[in-house]
Amino acid sequence: MADRMLQFVRLSQHQPDKRAAAARRTDFGEIYQRFSAERASEQSSRCSQCGVPFCSIHCPLNNNIPDWLKLTAEGRLEEAYEVASATNTFPEICGRVCPQDRLCEGNCVIEKGFESVTIGAVEKYITDTAWEKGWVKPPAPAREVAHSVGIIGAGPAGLAAAERLRGRGWKVTVYDRYDRVGGLMIYGIPNFKLEKEVVLRRAEQFAAGGIEFVLNCQVGRDISLEELRAKHDAVLIATGVYKARDLGGPGANLAGIVPALDYLTASNRQNLGDAVPAYEDGTLNAAGKRVVVIGGGDTAMDCVRTAIRQGATGVTCLYRRDKANMPGSMREVSNAEEEGVRFAWLSAPEGFEGEGKVSGVRAVKMHLGLPDATGRQQVEPIPGSAFSEPADLVIKALGFDPEDLPTMFNEPGLTVSRWGTLSIDRRSMMTKLDGVFAAGDIVRGASLVVWGIRDGRDAADQIESYVLAKASSPALAAE
Repeated sequence: MADRMLQFVRLSQHQPDKRAAAARRTDFGEIYQRFSAERASEQSSRCSQCGVPFCSIHCPLNNNIPDWLKLTAEGRLEEAYEVASATNTFPEICGRVCPQDRLCEGNCVIEKGFESVTIGAVEKYITDTAWEKGWVKPPAPAREVAHSVGIIGAGPAGLAAAERLRGRGWKVTVYDRYDRVGGLMIYGIPNFKLEKEVVLRRAEQFAAGGIEFVLNCQVGRDISLEELRAKHDAVLIATGVYKARDLGGPGANLAGIVPALDYLTASNRQNLGDAVPAYEDGTLNAAGKRVVVIGGGDTAMDCVRTAIRQGATGVTCLYRRDKANMPGSMREVSNAEEEGVRFAWLSAPEGFEGEGKVSGVRAVKMHLGLPDATGRQQVEPIPGSAFSEPADLVIKALGFDPEDLPTMFNEPGLTVSRWGTLSIDRRSMMTKLDGVFAAGDIVRGASLVVWGIRDGRDAADQIESYVLAKASSPALAAE
C-alpha cells in the first residue's frame, strides 16, 4: 500500500498491458488488460495532489480525480468508487472510451518527462472492482415524489438524466427507437473498446431501480410529442445525432460506399448475436476486401480497426490533414497502426471509380497552409498530385448531423440552429416548448460520451427546478 503520494519521481508511468496486436486482430475483445490491485495502487500514488487539479478542470464532469486516486493508492477502493460515481453516471464506461490523452491525462501537471498519471485505467479498475464486490447499486430513492419525466433517447445523456431524477424519487420513463438501451454505446462503439456487457448491466440495474424503458418506440410514429407532454410533467429530448455527413463527387452512388454508422451497427449487432442480412451477404462486411475509410476522428478509427478484425485484406485511412492535426485520439491511431492499418495522410478524396460497384477512390495530395480564423491550418490541394487508392469497400466516417426533429416529431414549435441542432435556452436547457428540454449531442452536435453525461445530469437539475417551481406557483401551473 502506498503511504504517500507524489511517487512520480520514483515510479514510471505504466499503462495497462495490451494484448499483442496479432492476437487482438482476430477477435473483438477489449485490448487492454486490467490493472492488478498492486499496480493500480502504485500508479495512483504517482499523483502529485496539486492545489489546482487541471485533470479535474479539463474533465467535462469535473471528476474529483486526485481524491479517488489518493483513496486507491491507500487501498480504500469502496470510498474511491463512491467519490468517482458521485460526479459520473458511468465511470466504468468513461474509463474505457474517454480520450484521456486529450482531457484529464493530457492536462496532468506532472512534467512530460515523467509522464501523466494513468487516470483512465485506474478509473476502470475502481469501477470494475465495485461491480465485482457488489458496491454498485440501482438508483433507489429514499422516497417517491409525485413527478414524472419522459426522456426521448436511451444514450449517455438520456440515461444520465434518468438515473439522476430516479435517484430523487421521480417516475422516469425512457423512450428509444432501438431494441436495446445504450444508444451509440451499444451500436456505435465496437467491443474492442467497450464490451457490450458493460453497458447492458447498467441498463438492467436502472430497470431494477424503477426506470421504465419503452423500446422500439419512435416518437412521431408510435407516440407523439404532444402525448408525451400530456403524460409527463416534463420531457427531455436526448436523441443524439445519427445522420451521416455525405461526400459527393463522381461515382458517389456506386455500390460498396457506405456510411460509418451503418457499418459499425451491423458489426455490433452481429457480435450481439443478431441476424444481420447486410453483414451476412457482405454488403457491410469487410472480410476479404480492400477497405478505405475516409475521415480522421474516433469513428474512423473504430471503422478501420473493425475492418481489420473482420478479415480485410488491407485497410487504408484517408485523411486530408497530417497526423498532428488529426481530431481522433492519438492512442487509437497508435492502436490502429499496430494492428496493420495504413494511413494516407494529407490526402483528400475527389471521387470514386468503378462500374456499378466501387473499385477505387480518386484522391489528391494536400498541403497545409496558413491558419484560418480558428487557428487551424487550412488545407490546399497540390496541383498534379492526383492518385487512385484501390478499394472494394469505402466507409465514409465524416461525422454526424442532426435529423430534422421538428419534422420527425411533427412539432414545428421546436426550433433549430443553423447547424440543425435543437435551440434551447442555455441557462434553463428548455426548448421553445414549455416543459420540453433538450441535452446532449442533439444540442451541442456530435461529441463525446462524457459530454453527454454532463449535459444529461445538468438537464436533470434544470427539469427538477422547473417542475418544483411550477408546482409551488399557482400562476405558473395555470399556464
